[in-house]
Amino acid sequence: MDVSWTLWALTILGLSALIAVDFFIGRKPHDVSTKEAGIWTIVWIVLAVLFGLGLLVAGESQASGEFFAGFITEKSLSVDNLFVFVLIMAKFAVPSHLQQRVLLIGVLIALVLRAIFIAAGAAVIENFSWVFYIFGAFLIYTAWKLIQEARAGEDEEEFEENRLLKSVERRFGVADSYHGTKLFIVKNGKRVLTPLMVVMLAIGTTDVLFALDSIPAIFGLTQDPYIVFTANAFALMGLRQLYFLIGGLLKKLVHLSYGLSVILGFIGVKLVLHALHESGVHVPEISIPFSLTFICGVLVVTTITSLIANKKQEAAEAAEAGPKAAGPTDEESKSIDA
Repeated sequence: MDVSWTLWALTILGLSALIAVDFFIGRKPHDVSTKEAGIWTIVWIVLAVLFGLGLLVAGESQASGEFFAGFITEKSLSVDNLFVFVLIMAKFAVPSHLQQRVLLIGVLIALVLRAIFIAAGAAVIENFSWVFYIFGAFLIYTAWKLIQEARAGEDEEEFEENRLLKSVERRFGVADSYHGTKLFIVKNGKRVLTPLMVVMLAIGTTDVLFALDSIPAIFGLTQDPYIVFTANAFALMGLRQLYFLIGGLLKKLVHLSYGLSVILGFIGVKLVLHALHESGVHVPEISIPFSLTFICGVLVVTTITSLIANKKQEAAEAAEAGPKAAGPTDEESKSIDA
């Protein structure tokens, strides 16, 4: 897709305007209701769909298909980010009415960092086609690692601050408590960070770790930097509302890691096949329509199996709790009397 600098500028201005509207509507700190989160989640999804359809109407059918495949992939991978966001909020004991502000700024930081990653990735791919082998191998390895972690069934680990965050805290110092929406305060004549600023940085910089697999994944679906950027932007900007909408349902998606591992493994294979094709080897290439269908199918199956597994778990727990709630059996009563 041939994208002019004018289109790039208009796209960034349009996204900035949407972000500004989102910010000013929710600028007053408050507890986000399920209704509010649901409305804004739908708004961002509708905007993404309209953008994709706009590409189709403009005669860019391939770009439209690549956008939808990339958006759905990035959206599904970003849901996994929410598990870590929950840990970060708990780690820093963020007041509920400030969480929406934390996520807004944190996601904006993440979007800027991802844009840098995308620009670097596009430059590398343009000059070194063999990098597809590395991307493909990395995604296959990541898929295998996700399966291993899911099968291990380990309890959720506590969030640990990264080196960058620790160095910032040492350099500027951190206040003992939250001070509303202030990011800095003056303490003993020294300007220090508030916990609110620290948690925003934690959200933004932690997302970089997720970008290490999500960026190669979307480059496996399209090599167009414009599509990669817009798909990431729409996926990330709806993440804040999704956090409040399905935060309580995250634990029910017990098979999410398996679904994501299948998607990453699939894209990894697609990248390797593409690299072989670029090297002159006659191998079949996976089309975008097939990729889109496969990714959607995996997500649907993952959701259904997760809900079934949860129902079975709840039924088993109810059956186990039933006899206990009914009181001791006759034999147990006799033993107590004796």
